[in-house]
Amino acid sequence: MSKLTLVEKIIKAHTNDELIRGNTIKIKIDQTLTQDATGTMAYLEFLSMGLDKVKTELSVSYVDHNTLQSGFMNMDDHLFLQSVARQKGVVFSKPGNGICHQVHLENFAKPGKTLLGSDSHTPTSSAIGMLAIGAGGLDVACAMAGLPFSMVMPKVVNVELVGKLRAGVSAKDIILKLLSILTVKGGVNKVIEYTGEGVKSLNVPERATITNMGAELGATSSVFPSDERTLEYLTLQHREQDYIPLSADEGAIYDEHIVINLNELEPLVACPSQPDQVKSVKEVGPIKVDQVLIGSCTNSSYYDFVKVASILKGKKVADSVSVGIAPGSRTVLRMITQNGILDTLLEAGCRILETTCGPCIGMGQSPNTNAVSLRTFNRNFYGRSGTESASVYLVSPEIAAISALNGYLSSPLGQELDKFPIPESFIVDKNLIIEPTFDGDIIMGPNIKPIPHFEPVPRHFECKTIISLEDNISTDHIMPAGAKVLPYRSNIEKISEFCFYQVDKDFRNRCVEYGGGVIVAKDNYGQGSSREHAAIAPRYLGIKAVIAKSFARIHKKNLINFGILPIEADMNANVLDEIVVDINESYTSATLTNKTSGQVVVAPLSFNEEEKTLLSKGGLLNVLDK
Repeated sequence: MSKLTLVEKIIKAHTNDELIRGNTIKIKIDQTLTQDATGTMAYLEFLSMGLDKVKTELSVSYVDHNTLQSGFMNMDDHLFLQSVARQKGVVFSKPGNGICHQVHLENFAKPGKTLLGSDSHTPTSSAIGMLAIGAGGLDVACAMAGLPFSMVMPKVVNVELVGKLRAGVSAKDIILKLLSILTVKGGVNKVIEYTGEGVKSLNVPERATITNMGAELGATSSVFPSDERTLEYLTLQHREQDYIPLSADEGAIYDEHIVINLNELEPLVACPSQPDQVKSVKEVGPIKVDQVLIGSCTNSSYYDFVKVASILKGKKVADSVSVGIAPGSRTVLRMITQNGILDTLLEAGCRILETTCGPCIGMGQSPNTNAVSLRTFNRNFYGRSGTESASVYLVSPEIAAISALNGYLSSPLGQELDKFPIPESFIVDKNLIIEPTFDGDIIMGPNIKPIPHFEPVPRHFECKTIISLEDNISTDHIMPAGAKVLPYRSNIEKISEFCFYQVDKDFRNRCVEYGGGVIVAKDNYGQGSSREHAAIAPRYLGIKAVIAKSFARIHKKNLINFGILPIEADMNANVLDEIVVDINESYTSATLTNKTSGQVVVAPLSFNEEEKTLLSKGGLLNVLDK
């Protein structure tokens, strides 16, 4: 019998397909997760299937993104989500309860299970020995309907951790180091599996920081074993009954092997404006800092705030720095309140923010003009903070805290932390978690619009190049977040007005003038968030194809789900160049002709049979309607 990796063990327990790298497999999904920025569309899609209730073991609907209620739209969405959850058998986490990934880890994640979430950072829960995967909302809706999830059988990359972190070096530095090695596209169609003696030195929240930012590698997921540290965490959460030991077989074969020596790591930062632009604090130097934000789904656990409070205790943050803290859940907030940590942070001059994603998704706390903002977050894409001229650096809680004190980027290397008490058990607060009752009406406010119907894209068409782009275009570039845009997540017609508006404010106008066309880009198109709006809105505006050297995993699937042709080719095109697209009958080849320049590119297509059907029918919803 062959020796299996941990990833292979979990997949094998959830599929009847052969585990052949690169082949399409279908896996059974045990749990689903949605959040309000992607959830409204996901539940509209689920409702269109006409089912009485969800078919999963557990589905949870979280409200943690659109909590800034400056108009009726966000609150209307929350009421819609709660009414669907109540009627269709979904657990509902009310606004203020916390960030979906932190709350799910605390309450619902289980070793050996599969989780599909409409948020790219869903792999956070893989810190506990489950296989958690981010996907578009339509794929999650299908999983709630009991359908298996189609995915490419990933390669498994073994990241062996040896040694132990020095004082002042943290789990954030581990994942930043891996990003410096693999880059933001190095994990596409791969799962990162952590092994080695260094794993045992990391508690589950530290592991969750690493699995969370595995999304920045483009990885399908990142997985830690379920071991004695997992049991320790589950016991603290009063969930020891959910524990099972789970790890790779001795002698398991991996596709790649990377060793990270924890003894040699030093404090690292991701420089503007990509998470893989990693340098040491020493290399960047003591730059002046204007803002420090501590929180997000990456670094908002009780342990993170213990570290920050240890550094800030009895001191005061620099007068020139604005410091905001956002605990990841109501439980974390109550615990830091109970143990005196919150008072320490407030006394030091920190501002307390709501237990939500908040500034990470551009909902508040935009920095000043030309600011340097240090954030313990996972993304620093251009404009994501809400201030296009700001320089955003991703850092550990330790770097954030000591830099807040000094007023400039500082290294915490060697910083011994005072010991705030780690309680024998954590507070379990489920007052804002609502169980379904399978009754009531669906409440739909006036901003919640039906999903547009799309006709199939023909195999032959001529059109204009609407926009021409470079490498690493993120879904933030395509469909920005922030307080101006997020309230329209359930209104495709309205949200399409913001498509590419931070990159090219004339994009929508050109789509309207020329009846749509094609997008041309380079490597890793669509990295970042799982937001399917970055596919639906361009489709609504008439985009028929995206021609790029390579695609991020989730976004490519979202494009196919909504009938846009993702064509992998290295093509040169300027805005308004005339493009002719010819797809052969079997969807195995595309001939692309730039009539303006004369360039002709013949590109092989690698769609599986299911994807060919979706493209020929105009998308997954059209197939389901049949």
